[in-house]
Amino acid sequence: MAKHRSALKSQRQDKKRRLKNLKVKQPLKKTLKQFQALLSTKNFNEAKTLLRKVYSLLDKAAKKKIIHPNTANRKKSRLMKSILKLETLKTT
Repeated sequence: MAKHRSALKSQRQDKKRRLKNLKVKQPLKKTLKQFQALLSTKNFNEAKTLLRKVYSLLDKAAKKKIIHPNTANRKKSRLMKSILKLETLKTT
């Protein structure tokens, strides 16, 4: 446990930041899991509609510096790639 006043203040700030970040990260992780579940059941129409929400959450997290912008872009790219890959397998 910290003893210095500055260290105690830093702990309080860290706790506030952690809770604030969790409010953004938890819904993002939840929707990503839902999206992956839809892909595994090959429910493309619902997956496409959920993809818009996932994109929005990723962009908001990147804008708030909770995740790096390049990480958000990479995740968006991989999600779209996975949808397109499964759709091409479906049509062939």
